[in-house]
Amino acid sequence: MEKSVFRDPGFYVMVAIGIAAMLVLPVLLDMFTIMQITQYVVLAVFALSLGYIWGFGGILSFGQAAFFGLGAYTFAVASINMGETTIPLILSFVIPTLFGAALGYFIFYGRLSDVYLGVVTMVVTLLFWKLANHTAGPEYAIGAARLGGFNGIPSIPGINIPGEPDAVLDPVQMFQVFMAFLILVYIGLRFLIASDFGRVSVGIRENETRAALLGYDVRRHKLIVFAIGSGIAGLAGAMWATYQAFIDPNAFSMEMSAKALVWVMAGGVGTLVGPIIGVIMLQWLTLQLGTMELLNSLAVLGAIMMVLVLLLPKGIVPTLKKLIVDAWTLRRQKKTGGKADE
Repeated sequence: MEKSVFRDPGFYVMVAIGIAAMLVLPVLLDMFTIMQITQYVVLAVFALSLGYIWGFGGILSFGQAAFFGLGAYTFAVASINMGETTIPLILSFVIPTLFGAALGYFIFYGRLSDVYLGVVTMVVTLLFWKLANHTAGPEYAIGAARLGGFNGIPSIPGINIPGEPDAVLDPVQMFQVFMAFLILVYIGLRFLIASDFGRVSVGIRENETRAALLGYDVRRHKLIVFAIGSGIAGLAGAMWATYQAFIDPNAFSMEMSAKALVWVMAGGVGTLVGPIIGVIMLQWLTLQLGTMELLNSLAVLGAIMMVLVLLLPKGIVPTLKKLIVDAWTLRRQKKTGGKADE
């Protein structure tokens, strides 16, 4: 039941941290740092899209960038043609959701195994990437928006106040709006996971056969989970496009899909906090390593990831949670034992 969310102190802590960051960080930090954190926020929403379908639906997608890029291009084309960003933001969620539902229908109702699911999502991402790269000519345009091929789409409008196209948000306001999106996505997923639908989805993740024998439609549940994750990834793509004021076919690259997998795996599969922490930690580390000219940042980052996977196979958040619970249990046992001896 959803009531379990209200009894979880961790839920209030995470929401409070998010609201505090949204209100306090712009006062304490300079503009460059705020813009850097905005990037973390956008990528955290993207990581949550995979963290949800993988950790709470048992669906491992190797092509989450397909929906990320689809949302980005949807927003770019719609905002350039409409001259405002409210409806394009909605479309950037709706269109990837519908595409995810259509793709998921053929995957899940076609009874493809997990291995083939990963291959199909990866191939779809590569097809989008290839297609986007071959739209360089002037004939490849949707209304006023030229797709630009490998050069991408420049001059994407910034987020504006709904109903006021000329009232474009400045970087600080954009950070606060994107933080609000992240908080809302986190809250929405927490309630969804705690609902009856979410509990059934977790049960399917644990044992599909048992769930089917209990009378649940496994394919329908997995389809809905996949579609929701696709929509969240599309929303993140729109945020990425307007944050950069530019988008190119790299939004569909396998690198983006691989990064999402790494963030979720490092933070902890089966948690919502884990993907957020994974993004912040690894993106900050990538930035710091990039300033060291003597080191190959990718090689160092790869070595760090290998160490994390070997030492913390369950991820950072589940490991820390287990350590805290074990320490608390040991402390209580010691206190109980001491009283018994007296």
